Amino acid sequence: MRIAEIPLSVWRKRGHELVFRGQTIRYWVAGQGEPLLLIHGFPTASWDWNYLWQPLAQRYRVIACDMLGFGDSAKPRDHKYSLVEQADLQQALLAHLQIDQPVHVLAHDYGDSVAQELLARHCEQTFELASCVFLNGGLFPETHRALFIQKLLLSPVGWMIGRVFDRASLDKDFSRIFGVDTRPSESELDDFWSLIAANSGPRILHRLINYIPERIQQRERWVSAMQQNQVPLKLINGAADPVSGSHMVQRYSELIPNPDTVLLHGIGRYPHTEAPVLLLRHYSAFRASLGACRELVAAS
Repeated sequence: MRIAEIPLSVWRKRGHELVFRGQTIRYWVAGQGEPLLLIHGFPTASWDWNYLWQPLAQRYRVIACDMLGFGDSAKPRDHKYSLVEQADLQQALLAHLQIDQPVHVLAHDYGDSVAQELLARHCEQTFELASCVFLNGGLFPETHRALFIQKLLLSPVGWMIGRVFDRASLDKDFSRIFGVDTRPSESELDDFWSLIAANSGPRILHRLINYIPERIQQRERWVSAMQQNQVPLKLINGAADPVSGSHMVQRYSELIPNPDTVLLHGIGRYPHTEAPVLLLRHYSAFRASLGACRELVAAS
């Protein structure tokens, strides 16, 4: 089985616009059924989900946006970017779409942290989360192994690094985080770069990277929410990711009660583009298990 790509040019034409706190946000929605919110990672955008978009839209109402500072959304230069604000954006998007039922979340990388914030809000009864599946991301700051480029962006010269970051830089850094046999094609790299470069994106990379210290600040609240076991959780992780690979799964298993994890050998940081068929199989099995649980509860 092979899943067809949605070309970036087509993807862009299907987008819609939402104004969030004075900034224009691009978003996408398709399908019918239970709402499924897809939250992308750093430094890319919601087009990351393009392989899974149509298969998931056959079963669910899928929703995604380019978060503030990413992709084709606004990228204000002097903005103080925050994971907490990105969670506010996700809630604003759901409100805009008049979704008033519990939401399932599938998140990746930076989006994992946004999902952790939504999970904390669920525990605080300010958001309704139905389930959450994490893909490679820094769920626990103590096991996150930042790339050299990330460390540079966090340094006092980070603003300079963003100015010289280009297509060749992206190629160099991405080659380190994908599986040996699943690296993106030149065409895919061109598209990733197009989304990063849109609206002078490289000039704000040093501002977006502040999500790394913010994860440390929020760590206890977010991990506590994961440990409360109020929402079905699953971790599907590419083992070959040097930043948050197999070592992240091990830490997850140590900290989270009854951990539900899958380790994808030979796959790197982007399972949804490197192995979309395999990921879809694991995600579908997870959702089927939730349905079986509901049926069991109803019958008892």
